[in-house]
Amino acid sequence: MSYLKGTTVVMSQTNDAFAKAEPLDVDTAVSVRGVSKNYGEVEALKNLSLDFPRGQLTSLLGPSGCGKTTLLKIIAGLLEPTAGEIEIDGKKVTGPGPDRAFVFQDFALLPWANVMRNVSFGLELRGVAKSEREDIAQKYIDNVGLSGFEKAYPHELSGGMRQRVGLARALSVDAQVLLLDEPFSAVDEQNRRKFQEDMLELVRNENKTFLFVTHSIEEAVYVSDQIAILLPRPSRVSEVIRPSSFRGTNVENIRRSPEYLDIVDQIWASLRNYVE
Repeated sequence: MSYLKGTTVVMSQTNDAFAKAEPLDVDTAVSVRGVSKNYGEVEALKNLSLDFPRGQLTSLLGPSGCGKTTLLKIIAGLLEPTAGEIEIDGKKVTGPGPDRAFVFQDFALLPWANVMRNVSFGLELRGVAKSEREDIAQKYIDNVGLSGFEKAYPHELSGGMRQRVGLARALSVDAQVLLLDEPFSAVDEQNRRKFQEDMLELVRNENKTFLFVTHSIEEAVYVSDQIAILLPRPSRVSEVIRPSSFRGTNVENIRRSPEYLDIVDQIWASLRNYVE
């Protein structure tokens, strides 16, 4: 597949063998090396390799059932691969660790705890003093636009607000790698667009590595420094592309960029045959 000028195809798959384009001079935070995952006789992932650049947002994009969430959970240490390994900063992943934080699709908030307690809960488990953890939590409550809701409980919040709580909780523990499993899928279109704009701001300001699962081509092109396209199971990487020509523009202008629109169309053309 040929993408527009300003968009780099880092890796493409031809006849099940990877053909690499010119290497990128980036610092790798997370390395996936030859990872396979079987569930009984079902082969979910097959010899999948992928690098995630430090301080950037990489989207995992592909049809339903292509293993995006499975890969994310393996990187998080919540699932063990059948073969292969994950490295974070050169260290092999053997289970969950403080260097990673997971933002779940279903929010996974504590129903009995208010916003402040939910956001600071990870710090509480680490033994951080109450005054310190609440100061840290307040910073991220403010950053995600929830100032004034510190004492509210999850059942009193909208879906979009609950998702913001989950994101603030992940940010508050200062993990260097944030794993987000379709974090905006449960919110309406208006809130989803606002979240996407906020995500661009977080990536710029937090200097963390974001791994982002989405089904939305438009969302992936909008928020991503890198997009890994996964094929249906057994999942493997079809292409890795890096939208670049419009990354420095104002967030309001990205969707109007001809490059943005053409990349969306071309990704859809590559995935159309795999969608029922």
